[in-house]
Amino acid sequence: MRSTRRRAGALLLSLALTVPLAACGSGGDSAGGATTLDYWLWDDRQLPAYQECADAFHAANPDITVKISQTAWNQYWQNLTTQLASGEAPDVWTNQSTYYPQFATQNQLLDVEPFVQRDKVDLTAYQQGLSDVWVKDGKRYGLPKDWDTMALVVNTEALGKQGVDPAQLDDLTWNPADGGTFEQVIAKATVDSNGRNGLDPAFDKNNVQVYGFLPEWADGGNGQNGWGILAAANGFSYLDKNPWGTQYRYDDPKLAETITWFKRLIDKGYAPRLDKQSSVANSELLLAGKGAISFTGSWTILTFTDAKVKQKFAFKPLPAGPSGRKSPINGLSDAIWAGSKHPEQAWKWVKFLGSSDCQDRVAQRAVVFPAITSASAKADAAHQAQGRDVRAFTGAAENTFLLPITEHGTELNLMVQDAIQSVVLGDAQAGEGLKDLNNKVNALFK
Repeated sequence: MRSTRRRAGALLLSLALTVPLAACGSGGDSAGGATTLDYWLWDDRQLPAYQECADAFHAANPDITVKISQTAWNQYWQNLTTQLASGEAPDVWTNQSTYYPQFATQNQLLDVEPFVQRDKVDLTAYQQGLSDVWVKDGKRYGLPKDWDTMALVVNTEALGKQGVDPAQLDDLTWNPADGGTFEQVIAKATVDSNGRNGLDPAFDKNNVQVYGFLPEWADGGNGQNGWGILAAANGFSYLDKNPWGTQYRYDDPKLAETITWFKRLIDKGYAPRLDKQSSVANSELLLAGKGAISFTGSWTILTFTDAKVKQKFAFKPLPAGPSGRKSPINGLSDAIWAGSKHPEQAWKWVKFLGSSDCQDRVAQRAVVFPAITSASAKADAAHQAQGRDVRAFTGAAENTFLLPITEHGTELNLMVQDAIQSVVLGDAQAGEGLKDLNNKVNALFK
C-alpha cells in the first residue's frame, strides 16, 4: 500500500504534468532472449515482500527478471502519468481503484480477461467483490492484490489521563446533531495549555495542547480518511450506482450535515483549524502527541505499533451513525501497460502476484491484508502472533461501502476537495456550497 498510504493524497495529480523524466522503457531484453520487466510500487514497507515474490518468480521463470522501482505516493502518480504520456511506462504497476478509471478510459491498460479465461484463474479465491472493481464494459484491468478498511486510532495514554477507559471506545455512537458519545470522548480527550479538557467550562479553545480529534481535509473526492466515513454512517452515498455511475450526490443534505458537524468540532476547539499550507500528516501529529484520536487505514498498522513509537496506541471500531457503522473498503491491483512489449511475460508476473504463492509471502510480513481470503487470514494470524490487535479492521470488513469509481476522477477530486475546504474554512455554507459543487461535478458527465 503506502508508507503513509493516503489513498486520496494531499497532492492530487494533474494530467498535464510537464516535468520530463528519464525514460524507464517497457522492460528490456538481455542476451539469450531473457526479458526484464519494470514493476512499480509506492510502499517502502511492502517492498521487501514483493522483492521476495520477484525472486521466487525468477527462480520459477529464469528467463524473466522483475526490476522493482519504489517511489513515495505523490511522486509515484506524477511519475506514472508523465511516463504514460511519453509512451515509456513500466510494464506493470500497482494500481489503485480510484485512479485506474482514467487509465482505462484512455486505453492505457491491457485487458487481461482473455488471459484469465485462458488460464482459468479462480476469481472466487479473492475477498468478495474485489475482483469486480477492476471490470469495465466486459474488460478486466487487473487481479486483486490486497484490501484495506478504516478504524479509529487512539492514544490510550492521553485518554487514560482524562478518565476514558479504552473499553468505552468499542461501541461509540455518532450523529450530526450533537456528535453522540463520539464527540463526548473527543471533548474529554482535548486538553488546553492549563490541563483542562473540552468539557471543563473554563476550557480555553484558543490554547489547545492536545486536540481530541485530527480530521483529514486533503482527501479528494471520497473522504476515505475522514468525512466520507461519517457521511456514509449518516446515510450518504456518492453515486446513482457504483462503480461507473454518472450522477454524483454531493448535494445530499446528509453530507452537508456531516461537514457542518466537523466544522463545529473545529469551532469548539476540539479539532485543529484547517491549515492549507500544512504538510504534516495526521499520523505524525499523533506520534508527536498533538492529537488523541483520528481515523486511520489498515495500511498504517505498523506505523502505530512500531517498537520505536513512544506513545501507546490502540485501534478501535468506527463510531456507529444513524445508518450504522460503515467503513470504506478499498483495494489494489497490478496493471499491465497496454504498450508493454512483453504482454505475455507481464501477465505471467501479474498472475503470480495474484496467486497464493506470492500473497502468502506478503501475508507473513503482516503489512497489509492480501486479497486472497486464505492469505488474508494468515496476515491476521501473523499480526496476532506479534501481539497486535487488528480486530477493528477485520471486523470493519463485514460492513463496508465502495469508494466512488467513475470517469473524470482526477478532475472532480480537486473540485470536491476545494469545495469542502471552503465550507470548513467558513468561506461557503455547506448546503449551498455542496449543491453548487454537485452541479459542476455532474456537468463533467454531460
